[in-house]
Amino acid sequence: MADFSLWVITSNLLLATRWTIALSLVAFVSGGAVGLLLLLARMSASGALRRFVSLYVEFFQGTPLLMQLFMLCFGAALFGVEISPWMAASLALTFWTSAFLTEIWRGCVESVPKGQWEAGSSVALTYVEQMRYVILPQALRIAVPPTVGFSVQVIKGTALASIIGFVELSRAGAMINNATFRPFLVYSITGLIYFALCYPLSLLAKSLERRLNAAG
Repeated sequence: MADFSLWVITSNLLLATRWTIALSLVAFVSGGAVGLLLLLARMSASGALRRFVSLYVEFFQGTPLLMQLFMLCFGAALFGVEISPWMAASLALTFWTSAFLTEIWRGCVESVPKGQWEAGSSVALTYVEQMRYVILPQALRIAVPPTVGFSVQVIKGTALASIIGFVELSRAGAMINNATFRPFLVYSITGLIYFALCYPLSLLAKSLERRLNAAG
């Protein structure tokens, strides 16, 4: 008979947590990179670029992440493209994360006084130079707390990747529960691990917000 002690259950859930952390990091870092490019396009003078980014954000914010995962994992197969659960989860979470970060950062950029834009224009800075040297450094101070806070949503969003067969913490919890028939124990430990991942980030976001507001 298999040994399903508390330690065995916990250790297996912790092993699966590595994939939750890895997927969260991939989604947050790559989503941040895409989000920054989208932000620059959203704030540019090009109407076509602004409309494209607006539609992009509306789509990924206005549709369930679960649907996006299904579309990437199973929809691509209709066109003869095979995508692994890891790749589908990474892409879906990257697109989803980038859409939200774009809007978070756009609000932070727009909160910078218009006089700063005018000051940049008065010394003949290009749009990219204004963003790089004048606007983004000021917006960064405002953007750090909500960005860190949103990372909690990214971690929790990885749980949906279990639906397409990616074995992360949530999926591992379901598999262990099916083997042990001890749902209260298994899901209690799973919930505690999610809490241990998310709660420090929530505290960090609140702490940063207080410090930066005080500094401002």
